[in-house]
Amino acid sequence: MSTLILGLLTSLIVSFIATPYVKKLAESIGATDTPDQRKVHKRIMPRLGGLAIYLGYFVAFFIFVPFTTMKEMLGIFIGGTIVMATGMLDDKYQLSPKWKLLGQLLAAAVVVIPFGLKIGVVNLPYEGSIDFSSGWLLWLGVPITIFWIVGVTNAVNLIDGLDGLSAGVSAIATATMAIVALVMSGSGEAHYDTIAIYCFVLLGAILGFLYFNFHPARIFMGDTGSLFLGFNLAALSIMGFKEALFVSFIIPIVVLGVPLWDTFFAIVRRIVNKKPISSPDKGHLHHCLLNMGLSHRATVLTIYMISIFFGTMAIVLTKTTKWTTIIVMVLLLIATHMATEIVGLVGRRHRPLINTYRKLKVKSAGQRRSH
Repeated sequence: MSTLILGLLTSLIVSFIATPYVKKLAESIGATDTPDQRKVHKRIMPRLGGLAIYLGYFVAFFIFVPFTTMKEMLGIFIGGTIVMATGMLDDKYQLSPKWKLLGQLLAAAVVVIPFGLKIGVVNLPYEGSIDFSSGWLLWLGVPITIFWIVGVTNAVNLIDGLDGLSAGVSAIATATMAIVALVMSGSGEAHYDTIAIYCFVLLGAILGFLYFNFHPARIFMGDTGSLFLGFNLAALSIMGFKEALFVSFIIPIVVLGVPLWDTFFAIVRRIVNKKPISSPDKGHLHHCLLNMGLSHRATVLTIYMISIFFGTMAIVLTKTTKWTTIIVMVLLLIATHMATEIVGLVGRRHRPLINTYRKLKVKSAGQRRSH
């Protein structure tokens, strides 16, 4: 436990001390974010704050993470460094989407192919298993893993729209993964201890930066931070559950509930509105909550609470039976869809459950009046 705390404190202190210097660097090289009609902030802000997160993580990683005994950890470090560098270039030069995607694909390919981080054996609910670690399925496991890493990386990047939002949600997801790893380490699997140490190191680096990033922010993390954190969360989710029961693969999805939820319905919204999937808009979860009248800080805190709820459910699912997991997931899906319609993530006109309820209510009221 002392190693976990020391790792967290080391990365936190380094990140905290580094952030003001990174802020000056961003201002001096012109890595700034200018307000426009799609953004919430009203003044030019330095970005590149993810570099401070990376520096805290970098120092603590080489001190506390036993990467020499687990090659996947070194792969995550190298891949994270590649995607962080991609984000730095974007924060400075505004890379085109294809170059950003290329950097993400390269980072994912590095951690998957030479370092072997990929989905392994999936034990099915009843009998048999699917082994992605050998045979022809090996070649299916590789693209699926790369797709997951790139998808989650972009999901975390998309929610980076308010002060402290992406950093806070990432911190909650990282803390959840750390707790899940500690719970599962009781099963005798040594690699969960390493995952827990890694999570504490990453969590400390995020918290050290979050002090400067929470509303009103003094610096943004930029793509340097959001891509780096998204990549790490994606890779860690596979690291912790690469060989498990089928229902256990639900856990990382629940841990990353907020960014995945927001991204999924952003895609649905753009398809429904007949717009390109990659086109930006102001229909994300934080935009919807702001439109409902919540303040900037209240919106961020509300999404934090939702993230904590998802994280709590993920921890609970590590100790539930198969059927309990299925029931909980069905209830979560219904609750998530209702919340989607209430806040208007797809749009005010597309509310099938609410509209059906209203029609039934009007019909029931008409029947009562006729009697």
